[in-house]
Amino acid sequence: MQFRQQALAKLQSPEELDLPVRLARPQGWLALGVTVVVMAAASVWAVTGSVTSTVGAPAILTHGQGSYLLQSPVSGQVTAVLAKQGEQLPAGAAVLKVRTAQGDAVVRTVAAGRVTALAATIGQIIQTGTNVAAVEKVAHASDPLYATVYVPAENAADIPAHASVDLTVSSVPTQTYGVLRGQVKSVDRTAQSAQSISAFLGDSQLGQQFTSKGRPVAVLVALDTSASTQSGYRWSTTDGPPFRLDSMTLASGSIKLADQHPVDWLLP
Repeated sequence: MQFRQQALAKLQSPEELDLPVRLARPQGWLALGVTVVVMAAASVWAVTGSVTSTVGAPAILTHGQGSYLLQSPVSGQVTAVLAKQGEQLPAGAAVLKVRTAQGDAVVRTVAAGRVTALAATIGQIIQTGTNVAAVEKVAHASDPLYATVYVPAENAADIPAHASVDLTVSSVPTQTYGVLRGQVKSVDRTAQSAQSISAFLGDSQLGQQFTSKGRPVAVLVALDTSASTQSGYRWSTTDGPPFRLDSMTLASGSIKLADQHPVDWLLP
């Protein structure tokens, strides 16, 4: 009954038409003003601002021409291993001596390079086409190293020319010596298969490793050189590691993609 009497009293009271109507409290106007300013600033940033993104992918340090698998042209028993792992050899250098049914034969390098792996031992029976060595195609030991980053195919088109690259080298403690610096030199047009990667690196296991999540695109990175570091390359720290880098060293690369305006994400 009490609420009913209050309602009747309200209906019987004259309307207060002469009093000003308060549309919003001062706190509400303040909140509205702040919201408008924030939205305006966000709109301007979306059009004029830029966002930097990166793509990370596995990488390997090599000389630019890659490697090849040396295969035996004959069948027989290995009687001598004439090369050493890590040895720099000219084209046509003897690597193995093989005793065949027709007499002794010599397996020779196809092109000049450094022997990165020997797969044959004395006494082993090999067949024609057997992989006996991996040879990195490098004319001189002082030739510069490059990094090949195997980027997912869907990210390759977003990589600009000369993009900055940071490389975390597996044999170098990052917290102590930092990351290796470089720039994109070229981006392949086609995705790489496990077979093509194996042929370039001279290692079938790496071909499988770099294609475990799909066929990637190879991005060749030129390393920034420095005369003040012992490695001969530029690092995020002043000196870098106190030793030189070897080819066929695994790494991971972070490539800076082209800057984008936030409004581009909203447009088709």
